[in-house]
Order: sequence, then C-alpha cells, then structure tokens
Amino acid sequence: MEYREILYEKKDGVARITINRPKVMNACNNVAVYELTQAFMQAWSDDEVRVVVFTGAGDRAFCTGGDQSVRTIKGYENTIAALPLEVGWQQVTWLIRFIPKPVIARVNGYAIGGGHVWQVACDFGIASESARFGQAGPRVGSFDPGFGTGELMRNVGTKKAKEIWFLTKVYSAQEALQMGLVNAVVPPDKLDEEVDKWCEELLAKSSTSLKFLKYAFNAETDGVTGVTYLGIAGLGLYYNTEEAAEGVKAFQEKRKPRFEDYRKVAI
Repeated sequence: MEYREILYEKKDGVARITINRPKVMNACNNVAVYELTQAFMQAWSDDEVRVVVFTGAGDRAFCTGGDQSVRTIKGYENTIAALPLEVGWQQVTWLIRFIPKPVIARVNGYAIGGGHVWQVACDFGIASESARFGQAGPRVGSFDPGFGTGELMRNVGTKKAKEIWFLTKVYSAQEALQMGLVNAVVPPDKLDEEVDKWCEELLAKSSTSLKFLKYAFNAETDGVTGVTYLGIAGLGLYYNTEEAAEGVKAFQEKRKPRFEDYRKVAI
C-alpha cells in the first residue's frame, strides 16, 4: 500500500511507522489515522516483523492529536471514505495494544492530546530530553473516555491521571520518566541509538513468549477481549499440533477422529 501521510519502513525485523506531518506537529487528519490502521495491520500480518517503532517525523513532535484545522462544529472532516477520525483513533490505539509484537514509542518531541494517548498505549516509551507530554482535551473541547483515561490511570495512578487530564499541564521528559509514562530519557542525538538498543534486546527474545506476555497483560485489564486474544494466541499454537491435524484429517476422510492417540498429561 502506498501511504500519503505516514511512512512505513521494514528492516532487520523492525517495522518503523512514522506520522509524516511535521508542518502541523504531526497532528493527524482522518487520512493519516486510516493509514496508521493499515500500517499496523501490515506489521501485524508480516511474520518478518517482530518489533514495531512508532514515531513522528522531524524533531518537534511525536504527535499532537487531531488536526484542529479540519475540525468543525460537527467533528473532524472526512476527506476519504473512512470511519470518523475519533473512531479511527480508537482503532489505532486498539491495534497498538493488541498487535502481538512489542511497540516502542520513539518520542522525539511533543506527545500531546491523542498523541499522548498513543504514546501511553505503546508497550515502551523512549523519549528525547526535549520531549513534552500532556493531555489537551478540556482545553480544546475534547476528551478520551476509554483507553486514554484507563491506560493512563494504570500507568501513573488515579490522582495523577486526573491531574494530567483535568489541568492539561505539559510535563518534561524527566517528569514523565519519574511518573512512569516512559521507560528511558536520552539526549536528542542519542534517541535513535537508544531505540535501536531496545529493538535489539527485544529481537533476541522469544517472539512467542513476548506475544503471550503482551496478551496476558491485556487479559488482566481488558476483560473478555483481553482473554479472547490470549486464547486465540494459544489456538494458533494448537493448530500446529498433530492432535489438531487429526481433527482436520478425520473430517476430510469422513471418519471419527482418534484424539486419544494424542493425550498428554495436563499442565
């Protein structure tokens, strides 16, 4: 797929997804949001991709939320046949959380509003010392009542999450590190080096283990949806067993399956 508002690069097991709208601080219109859903699905379905890095173009911003220049009294303008921006935004957040591969937020500048929600949703956050963090909803007549509040609360605690949302303060990278919003803070010229280091460490680990661990965290917080994807991951492994193959073979041969041949001691 050719992208207009984002960049997609794959190299050595890592997919890099970049919001390419630096002139507007990487604020997203509905085209960018739609393309992000496609990029994360592309990374999800590509077995060669084992880690995803999510970032913004330039050195000023990771993402500053929805592009206010295309927001009207009825919401954000739709310039393509896609879901409304606010719905698509939640789809991107969901994909970040449920893609069965670690997602690293490379925070190169401002992560504000919806951009901050995305950064929080990523599995890891590596920030430049020049990065800034915060929510903007009550200041611009918006809010995120789902992942944007719940996941932030789990990161920093209820009182701090309410402060971030209600007061719309902007926090430094060091403050973000202290409150648990990111995993590491480095000088701007060391950001890519640090991100590459984290990618290398993750690539050295078992992809299957990382997938199950990610789904296990989601199962604890996301109710039946989290449990479903944890179970589906297990189903994918089961499909590769001789026992599962016996079920398909018996169906095709129109006979009763002999599952008793594959019984093992339960774990």
